[in-house]
Amino acid sequence: MPESHIVAMGGGGFSMEPENPLLDDFVLGLARRRKRPRVCFLGTASGDSDTYVRRFHEAFSPSRADATHLRFFERTVRDLRAFLLEQDVIYVGGGSTANALAIWRLHRLDRILRAAWHSGVVMTGISAGAICWFEDGLTDSFGMPYRALNEGLGFIRGACCPHYDGEPARRAVLRRLVARGFKSTYAADDGVALHFVGSRLKEAVSSRPKARAFRVHRRGTEVLETPIPVRYLGQWS
Repeated sequence: MPESHIVAMGGGGFSMEPENPLLDDFVLGLARRRKRPRVCFLGTASGDSDTYVRRFHEAFSPSRADATHLRFFERTVRDLRAFLLEQDVIYVGGGSTANALAIWRLHRLDRILRAAWHSGVVMTGISAGAICWFEDGLTDSFGMPYRALNEGLGFIRGACCPHYDGEPARRAVLRRLVARGFKSTYAADDGVALHFVGSRLKEAVSSRPKARAFRVHRRGTEVLETPIPVRYLGQWS
């Protein structure tokens, strides 16, 4: 059976660090096809933003990958399953996680994504594109303040919180939720990606030397932030 990979980025990648390709190159290195892998961008969470789609193609085309995208607000792909199972990487952009999940489920894309994941297509994304793979997450999909997402795709057990250092209010809200019984949560700073093989965390990698990751969970009445070792992908200066 092919290995199933998920790379959940707390922040970074082409949309946040256009001059720093370390996380995106890490993802491409996991693809089944190493020479010009097929990479499909899902910008559903941003309403298929033309600017976001264009920036994706600028970052990945033509030398790094065979880049394409899938729109739902102007859908042209008829056979979603065949189209996505032909890809090597599915890259989910940031935005409203809740809106993306609702649209995907309407088109039954949730089932297709799971089939693609099991077939060896690498699943990745930033922010909403990180949260969506988990059972739950901390989101601003419903406006502020942050709140629990509920009903993620559930490929990985527990919850995800991106931008743990980049949006400081997230930490306080997450700790309150966990104290009240919220699921154990993977929290990732901007520049950190959590790499899962199957549904198990293999490692955390980063595009920034001091970026961190944690497992935020409750033990008794205490909320703990257990550090996850992070491997910096660049050269130490």
